[in-house]
Amino acid sequence: MTTTVARPGRRTQAPVRPPKGGAKDRWVRRAPLLPALIFAIVITQVPFLYTIYLSTLSWNALRPGDKPFVGFDNYVTVLTDSRLRSALVNTVVLTAGAVIFSLVLGLVFALLLDRKFFGRGIVRTLLITPFLVMPIAAALLWKHALFNPTYGLINGIFGGSTDWVSSYPKAAVITTLVWQWTPFMMLILLAGLQSQSHEVLEAARVDGANAWQIFRRMTLPHLRQYLELGALLGSIYLVNTFDAIFSITQGGPGTATTNLPYEIYLTMFRKFEYGEASAAGVIVVILTIIVATFALRVISSLFKMEENR
Repeated sequence: MTTTVARPGRRTQAPVRPPKGGAKDRWVRRAPLLPALIFAIVITQVPFLYTIYLSTLSWNALRPGDKPFVGFDNYVTVLTDSRLRSALVNTVVLTAGAVIFSLVLGLVFALLLDRKFFGRGIVRTLLITPFLVMPIAAALLWKHALFNPTYGLINGIFGGSTDWVSSYPKAAVITTLVWQWTPFMMLILLAGLQSQSHEVLEAARVDGANAWQIFRRMTLPHLRQYLELGALLGSIYLVNTFDAIFSITQGGPGTATTNLPYEIYLTMFRKFEYGEASAAGVIVVILTIIVATFALRVISSLFKMEENR
């Protein structure tokens, strides 16, 4: 709302801002959200606090009455155990491999879908479909329908009887994750492509720039934040991968594909070391929070960029 202020010789408009509400008004507006906030705190933070408490105990389920307080000893064990360090390395390799390949393929598909062609809606729907499949179902599909050495589709097409899961366990898990997460990356990058100014691109073509120059000097810098967002969000989800490893490789051969979530599962339900497993879980949550913080900053910068347009 604006009010016109008359002055001799000219006419100006001075904006009149509505008065700010007091603390009571702000609480009235927030009151409907309090039940949801309390529910979220109870569901998420109370179990996490209890997990932190368990991580300070030396608790083995085979000795239920013996739960001495050990402070940070479980964290020291987690950070110095060679088995857990190997799981951390596998987590980084599997997550980075899946995210990088998903981003590259997602960018290729996004560039194709950004063009107009007959049946684009159907193709887009088909490409999104893998992301809608349940992770456990996708893992079982790849394990039995494609990787199986006897009747799998890959050996049926290329011949031979290669046991892909045993021979290339990391590649098998990464391939499954890439197939499922490429549509997610594609949607993010397609949104970035469609937010580009068509007038600027047309002006570049008129000035003589070819397709590669436009992509390298204009499209790719424009997509930088969308690529960062896809990589960060993908890392948050994929670092907690359990379904594919449990269904396809069971962490093997040996510990070739044992990542941190699967190692926590083994520590909890095979070794029955509740305190050690809780400490490893707390470390994974902290690492995830760090990555999520960067993701939120990227999302905030994208919103600011859209507001400034």
